[in-house]
Amino acid sequence: MAQDDTEQQEKTEEPTARKRQKSRDEGQVARSRELTTFVLLFGGLLLLWSFSQSLFQRLGQVMEQSFSFDRQQIVESGPMLQNVLRLGEHSLWSVLPLFIGMLLLALVAPALLGGWVASAKSLQPKFEKLNPIKGLKRTFSVQALAELGKAIAKTVLVGGVLGLFLWSQRQELLELMRLPVKQALTSALELAAQACFYMILTLIVVALADIPYQLFNHTKKLRMSKEELKRETKETDGDPHIKAKIRQQQQAMARRRMMAEIPNADVVITNPTHFAVALRYDESKMGAPRVVAKGTDRVAAKIRELAEAHGVPRLELPPLARSLHQHVGLDQEVPVALYTAVAEVLAWAMQIKRAGTVPPPEQVSIPDDYKEAVQ
Repeated sequence: MAQDDTEQQEKTEEPTARKRQKSRDEGQVARSRELTTFVLLFGGLLLLWSFSQSLFQRLGQVMEQSFSFDRQQIVESGPMLQNVLRLGEHSLWSVLPLFIGMLLLALVAPALLGGWVASAKSLQPKFEKLNPIKGLKRTFSVQALAELGKAIAKTVLVGGVLGLFLWSQRQELLELMRLPVKQALTSALELAAQACFYMILTLIVVALADIPYQLFNHTKKLRMSKEELKRETKETDGDPHIKAKIRQQQQAMARRRMMAEIPNADVVITNPTHFAVALRYDESKMGAPRVVAKGTDRVAAKIRELAEAHGVPRLELPPLARSLHQHVGLDQEVPVALYTAVAEVLAWAMQIKRAGTVPPPEQVSIPDDYKEAVQ
């Protein structure tokens, strides 16, 4: 049901790179039969023209040898069979270069548009093509009408070129009847070769018109509906709900690790309720005091609760608490601009641990830039 709804939706979005790659993996790429036909015919004509002299000589020798034989070859089947095999071998070696050239053209021509694609999916049987209703739809579809129009236009164009050529060579065609047979045959073959050349050359016009049409038609088939685009985005980037849950789990794990550092903190600076920042300084391991935990509201309350439970000194200094929370990331060292203020707080915390009760500093020195940033 969902698939039917997707198919009925208007596909207006351009295909994504993933959709194009998936189509290519399935063997569906833009192909131009007109381009392939032109390359094969034009290349075959050039190959035939290039090897014509050697083909004429070798095949002529085969013809002469086939009609020149001893009486023994007629009476006995053994020599006659050997002669047939020998002539067949000579014929095969004569046309082998032409066959190899055509084979290479057959491999190269389809790859000119779309490249080479090796996919087992394109060889799998598709039973939906046996559906007569879908078959009728394909028969009377826009693509079928376009192919019909293209075939008619190609026939008219090639036929017109052939007609113009024959009309321009009408005098030469009439002269063939007055020439000797051998000369007339040679001239007729030359005229036929020229006619083939012009007709095949005309196909390049059809191919050049067919290439952009096939590219457009292939892209049109790959177009996506907005629902398909959303679904692919989810598959590629991940479901936003799942990503949000993963992010929440990661944040929870980071928060647990952060809370585990609070018992080792030297002091907790508060705001007094909205912000809480825990500092720790180990002279042997750290170059400067480091923020081991920080948070706002509920997290700040949890930090204060753990600090009180583990006997970590707490100090209410709202400007310093806001400044540290704003400018220092978790597990990062305090910036140089706040060294003096943090040093006073750490000195007070050390005295608390030694003497038990020490008056807290009423205020500390904070640079104006940090004050303005947190107001």
